[in-house]
Amino acid sequence: MSNDPRALFDAALAETVALHERARQNPAPVLAAAAAVIDALRGGGKLLLFGNGGSAADAQHVAAEFVGRFQRERAALAAIALTTDTSILTSVGNDYSFDRVFVRQIEALGRPGDVALGISTSGASTNVVAALDAAKARGLRTIALTGRDGGAVGRAAAIHVNVPSASTARIQEVHRTLLHVICDLVERDLAD
Repeated sequence: MSNDPRALFDAALAETVALHERARQNPAPVLAAAAAVIDALRGGGKLLLFGNGGSAADAQHVAAEFVGRFQRERAALAAIALTTDTSILTSVGNDYSFDRVFVRQIEALGRPGDVALGISTSGASTNVVAALDAAKARGLRTIALTGRDGGAVGRAAAIHVNVPSASTARIQEVHRTLLHVICDLVERDLAD
């Protein structure tokens, strides 16, 4: 690839537009994810979100959109990012292992009827797979938002939303768009 700034700019936008268009051709997983969240929230349940690194930031972002608001005034919606409590993350990581930092929180907070949404651009995050497995065992609905081929994370969830790219940056860009679509669908349904 060229080091020309304009060429880099054009290539990045062209790649993300192409991935967005590819996602647009397969709306079923996103619509199923939104429906699962709507069902959980309507039934008095909650949304538990988790991931590592940039995916942790996306989990926190979505929880804020639900608890606060996305685009319209409405009642607060129950969503918790399992990525925000450093005391829990460090104590579980230290006392058990980093692979269990989300599992323990699913065990403590997850109830049948809730939704667990794991985010992994690689599709290989061991702690996300473990948390989705724990969620399934506890009767939660499971959603995976992945990149690449989805990997073990995608296989661990009942609903799999995949962005098939090897570029973490491009995957994250499309993940944010798809998460915003889910926020919009949920908010429109529950605000009416």
